[in-house]
Amino acid sequence: MNRAIFGLLAFLLLNGVARAGGGPAELNQYDVPAEARWSPFLANMPTCDDGGVLSTISGRFGQTQREFWNSQLAISGFDRVREIGFRSNGLAYIPRRFCVARAAMSDSKERTVIYNVGSEFGITGNTWGVEWCVVGLDPNFAYAPACSILRPIIEREIGQYKWLSEYGLKAPN
Repeated sequence: MNRAIFGLLAFLLLNGVARAGGGPAELNQYDVPAEARWSPFLANMPTCDDGGVLSTISGRFGQTQREFWNSQLAISGFDRVREIGFRSNGLAYIPRRFCVARAAMSDSKERTVIYNVGSEFGITGNTWGVEWCVVGLDPNFAYAPACSILRPIIEREIGQYKWLSEYGLKAPN
């Protein structure tokens, strides 16, 4: 069984779409939308092109480069900001907005930034937060390969990378 089919079957089984015997799927805590749980997550988070989101990414990137990697590299601006998924992992998971943008860097290069904005990801858990990765500048491979861990699950497993060529990236094999 090839990897894409296995990934799709695993996704369907985990999300209650397919069950052995073909009977009705049992409801469990993961089938309930995140907003309807006893401790709800709300889907009110900023858009991909929100100034607060982009300034958070550029500020934290610059700080990380200075403090941990002894580099003066910084993000000077963003363009081609695009949403690649909203709640793409399913209604039962923490609401996230998956995004991609092109960043102009202080070294006169352009690099792709993949990020997601999540509900209640903030430091105290009461506001939105952002996880981000600059493709080619992930020295500790936290989001390897090529920051793909921050993309929606279904896109990583099945390979729907329609937007990659626009940002100069290739789909992993």
